[in-house]
Amino acid sequence: MSVVSLDATHDPARQSWVDAAQDPNTDFPLQNLPFGRFRLAGDTTWRVGVAIGDQVLDVKAAGLAQSDDMAQVLALTPTQRQALRHQLFEGLSVGSAQQAQWQAHLHPQAQVQLGLPCEVRDYTDFYIGIHHATAVGKLFRPDQPLLPNYRWVPIGYHGRASSIVASGTPVVRPQGQLKAPDAQVPRLAPSQRLDFELELGVVIGPGNVQGQPVPLDEAEAHVFGLTLFNDWSARDIQAWEYQPLGPFLSKNFASTQSPWMVTLEALAPFRLPFARDPQDIQPLPYLSSAANAQAGAFDIQLAIHLQTQAMREAGHAGDCISRSHFAQAAYWTVAQLVTHHTVGGCNLAPGDLLATGTLSGPEPEQAASMLELSQGGKQAFNLSNGEQRSFLLDGDEVTLQAHCQREGLRRIGFGSCTGRVLPAVNI
Repeated sequence: MSVVSLDATHDPARQSWVDAAQDPNTDFPLQNLPFGRFRLAGDTTWRVGVAIGDQVLDVKAAGLAQSDDMAQVLALTPTQRQALRHQLFEGLSVGSAQQAQWQAHLHPQAQVQLGLPCEVRDYTDFYIGIHHATAVGKLFRPDQPLLPNYRWVPIGYHGRASSIVASGTPVVRPQGQLKAPDAQVPRLAPSQRLDFELELGVVIGPGNVQGQPVPLDEAEAHVFGLTLFNDWSARDIQAWEYQPLGPFLSKNFASTQSPWMVTLEALAPFRLPFARDPQDIQPLPYLSSAANAQAGAFDIQLAIHLQTQAMREAGHAGDCISRSHFAQAAYWTVAQLVTHHTVGGCNLAPGDLLATGTLSGPEPEQAASMLELSQGGKQAFNLSNGEQRSFLLDGDEVTLQAHCQREGLRRIGFGSCTGRVLPAVNI
């Protein structure tokens, strides 16, 4: 596994001439430098940008790229990407000879439009959150929450790339066929059990040739970075349609992705060992290696915030309704997802997106979906302003956040992944 070594770009003592990057609570210090796309007022095409503090640096205008095609950045080899990171790091550091030139190419994030961080070529949604899978399984199969294949194979399905939207884009409540347990026939109606799912997105960098699987210890060389991802779900539509082929209209209406891709280089100080309980089923050899066991997991803290329409009108910022942790939630590693996806010969390409599935923690209060928080809609939970929720109502706004934090290191954040629910548009 090509685990990135720590170097000068991880030094917490290094400072940037961009003042906002010095804020200890910023998501984007000098040690992060995530990539995304932005547009200035009047622009019709996207520019490649790097977040630093509350600013975004125009990468092409700064002379660090020949075009604004993010696919070309994603296709860089790990060595090339690390070289670009070092150029950015040195150029944005205090005392840099590039400061005078680059200042003209910085733009306040609040004054630009942030879009999807790259064009999503294709999209696979995995199901690696074992606590979520167990909790949901108990709701529907109390005697067998996890199906026999779960501990052997990274479960996934082919999602809809065209309806992935940028953070901040409203989400229209979907409609579809609903069937109550006591009804003789289904009916077409707006979903009454609209939900969110807190996930991470794995953005593919360099691809692989069709027919050539990616070995586990080479898998991360094909990963550019991670983003936040909200896989909105209509649970009542899903319950009626999912057999025998799985989700369809319950998932294809919208998924929301955060604007910044945090590179594996930035995450290098926050690696963790990955190991299963010795009594648990161990992965097949193609999904197992010493390097993956030593440092295959990531120390990423996750949070979900909910702001209702009433909260917004009252000036209430909203509630944090759940917190979880990537390493505690995930039954498989990022590298294992890439290797399993390609083991049959599938060709991944720059911009492909692999979502992790819902990342719930082991405790009930760490649930990463409303399906779990409300026990399948049976038990509404209280919000701080006196409201209750079982599922999302029109006007509700969901914000996902994530960060890495450890003593002696700069805090690395992912930005926000936000979407507000709008009323259904009936046929």
